[in-house]
Amino acid sequence: MEDVLGLLKVTVRKGINLAVRDTISSDPYVKLKTHVVKRNCNPVWNEVLVFSIKDPNVIIHLAVFDKDTFTGDDRMGVAEIDIKPYIAALKMAKGLHNLPNNCTLKRIQPNEIKCLAEESSIVWEHGKITQDMLIRLQDVECGQILLQLDWTEAPGCKGLESEAIAAPWNPKLPGVKKHH
Repeated sequence: MEDVLGLLKVTVRKGINLAVRDTISSDPYVKLKTHVVKRNCNPVWNEVLVFSIKDPNVIIHLAVFDKDTFTGDDRMGVAEIDIKPYIAALKMAKGLHNLPNNCTLKRIQPNEIKCLAEESSIVWEHGKITQDMLIRLQDVECGQILLQLDWTEAPGCKGLESEAIAAPWNPKLPGVKKHH
């Protein structure tokens, strides 16, 4: 665990308007991995998946499939989750403890590169920093996944302090100029 920065909890909440891959519906699951929800294109999973993060620049790949019994599972879309803005907000908020609940630390706008379906906010809530994301599935005619990011620094982990923060208040880093 000494090379792990921390644990990222990804709560896969639900799917919205997922593609039909069977006769009238689908049996979707998210390959991170969640349980299969039978005959439902708007499944509710509410499953927490935990990842050990060693690199703050990692992209989390998500794929949604329709579970089939007698043939291969049908692909229902893919997405990439960029955790860099979330990690940056965690670093920025280090040492802040008296923020009001529901305080927005950062807003991330959707664009062509990100799979966000709408603006996503990184929020301080009861001493934790979370990010709710509505992810637009790619390579499919329709579908979105609602999920939440939550960070934990477990005992034995390096923690985010071990990652240098490139900012004006940290002029010792390459590429950062001290303001006079």
